[in-house]
Amino acid sequence: MHLKYWLMLYFLALILIGFLIGSIGTLIGAGGGFLLVPLLLIFFPALDPEVVTAISIAVVAANAVSGTFAYARGKRIDYRAGLMFALFTIPGSILGVYITNYIPKHWFQVIFGALLLVLSVYLFVKNRKKNVAQNALPQHAAGGNWKHSSITDKSGHTYSYTYNQLHGIIISVLVGFISPLLGIGGGIIHVPAMVQWLQFPVYVATATSHFILAIMSSVSVGVHIVNGHYNDPEVLRMVIGFIIGVLPGAQLGAYLSHRISTTAIIRALAVCLALVGVRILFSAIAAL
Repeated sequence: MHLKYWLMLYFLALILIGFLIGSIGTLIGAGGGFLLVPLLLIFFPALDPEVVTAISIAVVAANAVSGTFAYARGKRIDYRAGLMFALFTIPGSILGVYITNYIPKHWFQVIFGALLLVLSVYLFVKNRKKNVAQNALPQHAAGGNWKHSSITDKSGHTYSYTYNQLHGIIISVLVGFISPLLGIGGGIIHVPAMVQWLQFPVYVATATSHFILAIMSSVSVGVHIVNGHYNDPEVLRMVIGFIIGVLPGAQLGAYLSHRISTTAIIRALAVCLALVGVRILFSAIAAL
């Protein structure tokens, strides 16, 4: 009975963590993998890198699919850009899954810890972004790689913007490779890239990034299944627990995404990422 009690608390903790990851990840359009991977590295140090990324990317996929349905109801997804960018994430996402099998555990932690520090700094810079809900068509953007989109969401607000499709494709290829390699999903990179470099409106970038992530992460999960990374019953239990919490969390995150400012949240996350990154780096370097 005592063991059953602790197992129940453990499973409830997984659900709660999943709910928080789903809410925060969807709120900023990042999927949540950048939060889950550090937790797995700290509290489950015995897990191999490919298992860590397999767990994380499965949770990211569930979060992205759930959040995409919520964003679709709000009519803020740019499907034309999303499908194009998602297509070019697939080759890299497959390659990234296979490469994790060849990365030593300690070097995986060093790479991920360093990435967290870089993302922390970048999030502070990203926070100074301007709202580009209406960006004018550049004079040199008469055609070619430049695409113009106009989206009217459920509330009747119209977003009109222009982006360089080639630049978006290049970014997507890189995101597709990095995301499954480290299990972070890619939204934490894709959203600021779409806002600052491609000039997408913030709310459209968040929603479209989730749509792209749903496609890309689902492909990565399929590759992990083929490789047998979910065959361990304990790993499967963790995945199920996280996903049970992530599904409603993603709905809450999408609901809050256009009702509150994410500035304070992003800064708080940046601080947390820096602290966790330093913690992982010190642990990994000490073990080398």
